[in-house]
Amino acid sequence: MKTTILIHCPDQSGIICTVTGFVHAQGGNIIYLDQHVDKASGELFMRIESEFLDTKLSVHHFKSKFEEQLTAKFKIKWSIHTDETKPRMGLFVSKYNHCLYDLLSRFNSGELAVDIPFIISNHNDLEFVAKQFDIPFYHIPVTKATKAEAENKQLELLEKYKIDFIVLARYMQIVTSKIIDHYPNKIINIHHSFLPAFAGAKPYHAAFKRGVKIIGATGHYVTEELDAGPIIAQDTTTVSHTNSIDDLIAKGRDLEKIVLSRAVKLHIQRKTMVYNNKTIIFS
Repeated sequence: MKTTILIHCPDQSGIICTVTGFVHAQGGNIIYLDQHVDKASGELFMRIESEFLDTKLSVHHFKSKFEEQLTAKFKIKWSIHTDETKPRMGLFVSKYNHCLYDLLSRFNSGELAVDIPFIISNHNDLEFVAKQFDIPFYHIPVTKATKAEAENKQLELLEKYKIDFIVLARYMQIVTSKIIDHYPNKIINIHHSFLPAFAGAKPYHAAFKRGVKIIGATGHYVTEELDAGPIIAQDTTTVSHTNSIDDLIAKGRDLEKIVLSRAVKLHIQRKTMVYNNKTIIFS
């Protein structure tokens, strides 16, 4: 069995040696370790991948021993994840299909180690895509008058299917605290620029008018402050005066799906940790 342990605690002498020694004592062989110390705050962040030859390893027992011997002593916040359980990803979409197709294609090819119990949309336009990939599709319309009711229905589905995290694959609705509070740092969104530049419904039109030379995309966790959550992944591509608005839109959509899939993969692989509205991204 393979495990991934994420650790956050005050930096202190001997902590890495102590944790790795504990894993070894429990029968684990460490195959990868990455760590970062935030010098300004004095905080340590660590990610450990281990293999346990004993297939009967009890994660509950491991947790109990870890809590007993290390947590209080070193003021550790931590989590452990095994490769025996795939995270369950809820997909939210509206009318644009490029991010949805990309994620489903990667899922279908085995690149994304997740389960996708359903797709939720505020429109019916992409139901045919869900049918192509044999994934249940739920149409939940959203208006200003029905938003609260719609989010209640979304929460019912999220809880029913035991969703671990949510991906907004160009879902063109603001997600409120009603859902965010249930999934802190577990809702991933794609934004069509380097935040906070060119916000609004037509960012590429605005970029075109400014004569920009690069355009970008940003994958980030969702917080109550719109498009201001911790950034997971970003990328850019060059444009020039010869490019039309349609060229910018086409290039932008390519970036959006690439950056979103990269952000989703990092989350699935437990390579992200959030601290003070910033992310630590492990290699």
